[in-house]
Amino acid sequence: MDENNSPLKVALHGMDERSCKVMGIYLQGPCKGIAVVVNDDADIDIFNVDTVNAGKLLDEHLSKQPHKPIIVLSFQDRKHEKVLHVRKPITINDMVASLEKARSLLGKSQKTLIHTFPSPDKSISDNKQLSDSDKKTETTDPSRPIKQTLKPFVTDAGEQKKTSRHRPQIELIDKSFDAFIGNVPGIDVNDPKQFSIATYNPKDYFQSHVESAYKICQAKGKIRQLNSGWSPLLIFPHSQEVWLDADDNKLRAFAGLTLNSLDIKTSLSPPDPGSSSLTRGLEKFHDMDAFLWKLACWASKGRYPDFLDIKRPVYLKSWPNFTRLLITPHALRISALLIQGPRTLPNVAEVLNIKPQYVFVFISAACALNLAGQARREVDELFQPPEIQPNKSQGLMSRIISQLGTTKA
Repeated sequence: MDENNSPLKVALHGMDERSCKVMGIYLQGPCKGIAVVVNDDADIDIFNVDTVNAGKLLDEHLSKQPHKPIIVLSFQDRKHEKVLHVRKPITINDMVASLEKARSLLGKSQKTLIHTFPSPDKSISDNKQLSDSDKKTETTDPSRPIKQTLKPFVTDAGEQKKTSRHRPQIELIDKSFDAFIGNVPGIDVNDPKQFSIATYNPKDYFQSHVESAYKICQAKGKIRQLNSGWSPLLIFPHSQEVWLDADDNKLRAFAGLTLNSLDIKTSLSPPDPGSSSLTRGLEKFHDMDAFLWKLACWASKGRYPDFLDIKRPVYLKSWPNFTRLLITPHALRISALLIQGPRTLPNVAEVLNIKPQYVFVFISAACALNLAGQARREVDELFQPPEIQPNKSQGLMSRIISQLGTTKA
């Protein structure tokens, strides 16, 4: 896009909220900021006409604003002298070409960016969503009332000793991954012929019990203790932390057990307010998300959750907070690819030229934190993922992206 031309302001019609948000990101990212999404005072209108009554709404719009450029998105060719057509799934080239054509029809060449970007309250992009760090700051804001506190468990001086929660997590390299994550005897998760059996059921593992306990504690806003016949896990919903009297080696071994087959039952109960062990082990606090992420990795052992269909694309809702999470091999590269749009797990491995098990373990952890899922939404049929071809003469940014998540052995 010509740097002298400001982004076009576009209004979206016939799209659900998620599609609108993703369209905003698509225009700013892959389309290099050629347009921004606004609620009113738009330069052009974009219609998704593959919805009920879309044709009628389009005709009404044309009768009211016959001179404003309109782009229609559809799986079928739409011949209409007053509109520009972009066939779904949308490609970057088609969208950019239509927007440039709309600009020429509009006869509008804006010179300053400051007057064209919408104010935050008018944008329907995801600007208002809090980041992971913002959410945690909001949750632990001392100015907000806390429903329940157990004084023997938390002290101001002790807060500084919670190094486990605040230190960055380690990054696993390829050679250390297998030893750290474990494997399943008799299954080669990297063999495409065995992809159909390279699955695990999270409900069979400690991971699922912790997920359920989290939800209950957060819904009730109360500190609870998860009992499993092993070391008790204390859950603090207000500070988004857990406390466990066990190191990672013991936790990894327990996380890999199929509790259902061993007939191990779990239960939630109020903690003992007279316990003093917490004040002696403040370094054993963990961030809730970081703890659950590790549990999913150890339960997965390089497999993917059985509720995912490996033949269908998966999507990534948001970028994981890698400042606190265990960084599995190529996790940043996988995130960078999936954040662009849904893809199948084998396709991610093929495009990045990495072992499928790295993709499987990442998606297992991301699903545990509700950051990823199976693509079943309207928006997932809206865009076509850009083809990524190896390029020996990569630009600076491409070289940086290609190195994300990799470490020399």
